Amino acid sequence: MKKGFYTIMSAQFFSSLADNALFVAAVELLRTSGEPEWQRAALVPMFALFYVVLAPFVGAFADAVPKGKVMFYSNTIKVAGCLMMLFGSHPLLAYAIVGLGAAAYSPAKYGILTELLPPSQLVKANGWIEGLTIASIILGVLLGGQLVGDRVSAMLLGFDLPMIETGIDSAPEAAIAGLVSLYVIAALFNLRIPRTDAPLQPVGLSPLGLVRDFANCNSRLWQDKLGQISLATTTLFWGVSGNLRYIVLAWAAAALGYGTTQASSLVGVVAIGTAVGAVVASVYMRLDRATGVIPLGIAMGLLVIVMNAISNVWVAAPFLILLGGIGGFLVVPMNALLQHRGHNLMGAGRSIAVQNFNEQACILGLGALYTALTRFGMSAFGAIAIFGLVVAGTMWLIRRWHQRNCRNHPEELERLLAVARSDHH
Repeated sequence: MKKGFYTIMSAQFFSSLADNALFVAAVELLRTSGEPEWQRAALVPMFALFYVVLAPFVGAFADAVPKGKVMFYSNTIKVAGCLMMLFGSHPLLAYAIVGLGAAAYSPAKYGILTELLPPSQLVKANGWIEGLTIASIILGVLLGGQLVGDRVSAMLLGFDLPMIETGIDSAPEAAIAGLVSLYVIAALFNLRIPRTDAPLQPVGLSPLGLVRDFANCNSRLWQDKLGQISLATTTLFWGVSGNLRYIVLAWAAAALGYGTTQASSLVGVVAIGTAVGAVVASVYMRLDRATGVIPLGIAMGLLVIVMNAISNVWVAAPFLILLGGIGGFLVVPMNALLQHRGHNLMGAGRSIAVQNFNEQACILGLGALYTALTRFGMSAFGAIAIFGLVVAGTMWLIRRWHQRNCRNHPEELERLLAVARSDHH
């Protein structure tokens, strides 16, 4: 791997670490403020909101500006969201601003991989990036849980700045203040990301023109016989995974009687499995065989339903590792295939923005569904059953779709797979 790849990984790790710790701190801030549970569930779709709204613009921006600078600017927006949450803005609004920073960050983060590395290294690179992202989710959720716990929060609140009244007087607020430093570390790594040889693509379009350009890119990826299958699979995977982070917190409270600090460790357990699955996939899977993992998505959906029958933490932990492992092995080759087709069709930044739009729209839709269900009284167990059925059923339809493509368009699929086997764009 090229030297710049490790700088990108470091920047991604610290930024994602802070994002995930902030999620737990925001959940606890809403809980201790006495807000209803549906507002806690609404944190997930609020984070996804700007991914969907700004999708036509962030991809073009990532292709027009050096990607290291884009990542630096995005981290600055995340810091602003943190400070808003700290100094009186409603946590849902502030967390949406952090999501705005993340929306701008993502096309640059993934897009630079296709500029820096040949297609033959994309699955391996994705394995490392996803594995590291999952590690940051594990550590971030655990860190957030510890920061709002009694012991660490007492230490943080014990710090006093002479002559300055900060107004920070609760465990979640102290946690949020501490997390600003992680975003600063990520920003320092962003400044060290090298410029690649890939030419910048000027935006050159009005806002309406960008919307039309984005709609065209979205349409092209959905019409591509390999792109459509990988896009459908990753969209569903991230739609469920994005919401599972909160659902596991709610399930742990309902089934095991856990508080935020204990429940956050179980979210970390799912992520451990995902990291292992991602790394195994990066070693054993090839780009031209990515579609072979589709049946794992059906199995993942059925396992989500089984979660309802578990009420013992010693059974829950290995089960959640297995669930995460299947997801990790599923998403890495599909993500790499999607990036490869997108890069060939329209350029890295635009293709990642299309991917983010679809995935975050799925997170937003499923998150809004879960929020509405809890708003009107459905238990975590009922919501989990619905999620599992949606995943298994939709993955079965995606599998049928790919089988129909294999029957009806064998020459086109073979041509696209030949491109995937080559290191030449």
